[in-house]
Amino acid sequence: MPKTPPPPPRGRDRDATERLILAAAKEVLGEEGFANFGVNAIARRAGCDKQLIYRYYGGLDGLADAIGADLAATLSEELKPLSTPTPETYGELMRRLALGLLELLRRDRLMQQITAWEAAAPSPLVKRLIAARAKRMAMWMFEMHGALQPPPDVDAPAMNAIVIAAIQQIVVSAAANGEFSGLALREDAQWERLRVALIKLLASVYGD
Repeated sequence: MPKTPPPPPRGRDRDATERLILAAAKEVLGEEGFANFGVNAIARRAGCDKQLIYRYYGGLDGLADAIGADLAATLSEELKPLSTPTPETYGELMRRLALGLLELLRRDRLMQQITAWEAAAPSPLVKRLIAARAKRMAMWMFEMHGALQPPPDVDAPAMNAIVIAAIQQIVVSAAANGEFSGLALREDAQWERLRVALIKLLASVYGD
């Protein structure tokens, strides 16, 4: 006879199980990548019946959406300190965003993985995660932008895309190799050199 799925937990038990499954999915994704990102692997890591993954998340797609939402929430928390005090210029706004993104990516192994997969192994699941991250960042920019304007002779969207792409590539390469383009990035003092250069670059572009 087919195995009868376990009855759904109630209240706090269900909430705890959902958090357990989500944490297990993030661990599997961060450690093993999408090649081994499957219901069975996640259920084993979480120590639960795989039917609960289908029941609570509808399968891998729903779980990927949940991971994306969780990453967006993490990004929101990381961006909050950057909002106070209110930036007085567009250049200051971008300086805060660039430095904040640099530190977040350095600390978050899963975000590093997702950034690497965005270029090397795009897939529908990766696109879901990237979309969630991009949406939260765009919301923060919209909330903070207000009346702040870049210099009229600067193509800000193109420039910001270049800066963000550079930050992502440098962090991912440093995580894999300890350096980027001959620049050692194994210690905080070496990263400080990069932060100083980034501040100067943004100041030269936005005049702050």
